[in-house]
Amino acid sequence: MPAPLPRALAALAGALLLTLAAPAAAEADDAATARHLTGTLADDATWIADVPAHWNGTLVLFSHGFGPTVAQDAPTPAVRSQLLSEGYALAGSSYDPHGSTWALESAERDQFATLDAFAAAVARPARTLSVGQSMGGLVNARIARDGGGRVDAALGMCGLVAGGTDLDTYQLNAEYTLAGLLLPGQEVRLTGFADAAEASATADRLTAAVTSAQDTAEGRARIALAAAYLNLSAWSSGAKPPAPHDAAAQEEQQYAWLAQGLLTFIEGGRYAMEQSVGGNNSGNAGTDYAALLARSEHAPQVRELYRAAGLDLRADLAVLAAGSRTVADPAAVAAARRTSSAGQGLGVPLLDVHTVADNLVPVEQEDAFADRVRAAGDGSLLRQAYVARPGHCTFTTAETVAAVHAIDRRAALGRWDGAERPAALQRAALGLRLGGAAYVPYRPGELNGAARSR
Repeated sequence: MPAPLPRALAALAGALLLTLAAPAAAEADDAATARHLTGTLADDATWIADVPAHWNGTLVLFSHGFGPTVAQDAPTPAVRSQLLSEGYALAGSSYDPHGSTWALESAERDQFATLDAFAAAVARPARTLSVGQSMGGLVNARIARDGGGRVDAALGMCGLVAGGTDLDTYQLNAEYTLAGLLLPGQEVRLTGFADAAEASATADRLTAAVTSAQDTAEGRARIALAAAYLNLSAWSSGAKPPAPHDAAAQEEQQYAWLAQGLLTFIEGGRYAMEQSVGGNNSGNAGTDYAALLARSEHAPQVRELYRAAGLDLRADLAVLAAGSRTVADPAAVAAARRTSSAGQGLGVPLLDVHTVADNLVPVEQEDAFADRVRAAGDGSLLRQAYVARPGHCTFTTAETVAAVHAIDRRAALGRWDGAERPAALQRAALGLRLGGAAYVPYRPGELNGAARSR
């Protein structure tokens, strides 16, 4: 079970009150006068790099997340400025601009090609650190697997490390629950979208159904059931985390995520992934929805809300099991396994950092990924750290830079020395005087609907 959020938050008292400190003048000048380079790769992907005047010899290779295929070399402008001021060079590619925005077919290849382009244009780095966030966290995990001899260590931020098929599978379970229980008897297309407009139409229908259902106790119970299959956090942005046993407050915050457009992002992402892998890579035929719920950390919340509403949970679970007929396209599954999975092992040390209440890439993905890495015998290369904050990739500059320093130290020493532990990361982040930090001890629960072998 995951660590209770209120207890984790108690450790942060006063931490967010620190103020910013300006970098030294020489460091600020390095950031302001960095040399900017651009180029084009063989598949028409673009790459960029920024090299400070007083380069320390270390290159940070950044893999950007899902969205427009535009080259980026840092997660935020503030992180870029800080790393340049410290002497790091930065580089990153757009990935192939001609295909889907789920650009996993080309991303890893283009990132390695960017390293070659940087070496030709500037110099071969003394040390290379791979950093990626969100979808780029999956790219980064693949680089950490395949990049031995090319990169020295890697940092994943809010990474989609369970892979594309697990993502589409648990999202399908949740979408199917919403459609089947909130729109009974209606045809709702959940996979195989013809175009982005069809995906958007499905998102609109499901969001409207959720909004209407929130007005009744029965509807709220069914929303909570779908949220359990979605691995959806019960702590939403702008709110305090609900009490551990307050089922109604937990559902209210899950509803807030759904009402804020989460389903639009999910359906758009599914369409992009299906474009990339050539079909639907997820299915639910034969799914035992009662067993699936029993494995969820949200099961007590769902049962409590069903009791309060006077609804028969077993009856709803039977309805879901009886209607589950979606079958994945084997070719699409194979393509996703080839392009959109981090596989099992690691070739270089990897530190993954995740917020504990991520609405887009649930923190439970880290549990599934760690299981696979350990099964491959590479558990000693993996470390994971957690930030007590809601939202996707909502890291402060201090948290990100401290994590970069931790993997830089791991690469330099050739071993983990404790700098990657939550207390050490918290001290390091606050010591940067770049704002607040919220690293806490935490252990995520099981990713509901994940396959351990992907």
